[in-house]
Amino acid sequence: MALKPIQGLFFEEFVVGDRITSASRTVTEADVVAFAGVSGDYNEIHTSEAFVKGGRFGRRIAHGLLGLSIASGLAFQMGFMVGTVEVFRGLEWEFTGAIFLGDTIHVVAEVAETKAVPRLNCGKVAFKISVVNQDGQVVQRGTWSILIKMKPAA
Repeated sequence: MALKPIQGLFFEEFVVGDRITSASRTVTEADVVAFAGVSGDYNEIHTSEAFVKGGRFGRRIAHGLLGLSIASGLAFQMGFMVGTVEVFRGLEWEFTGAIFLGDTIHVVAEVAETKAVPRLNCGKVAFKISVVNQDGQVVQRGTWSILIKMKPAA
């Protein structure tokens, strides 16, 4: 038997209030080093143990935007957007807690709003997104606005 490829949901299949939780992922030293290299953000709060000793957190934290990037990947891996996303339109985002190296995070996505855009043959879906650590604390949250394809005409 051949494996069936993951297929995303079409706009009409999203229902306000529906929720989905991603798999989890541990944030590693390699993630922080790679993100610093790609972004050019070598802030010592992310890269220097000596610098953070005695500081607010007492240990290094992952870049906030690294957490957002990982959240984006975790959301995509859930499959509901595979092949049906047209455009990521925007986001409103809050960093509510630190993500420490070694933390394990997952994403909870809830459909907050849907609005058809027939002239574009798609619809806007707004998701409430929470990034949650291994202790159940929400460390990042916000709303993502995404255009999703409508079902093809029969």
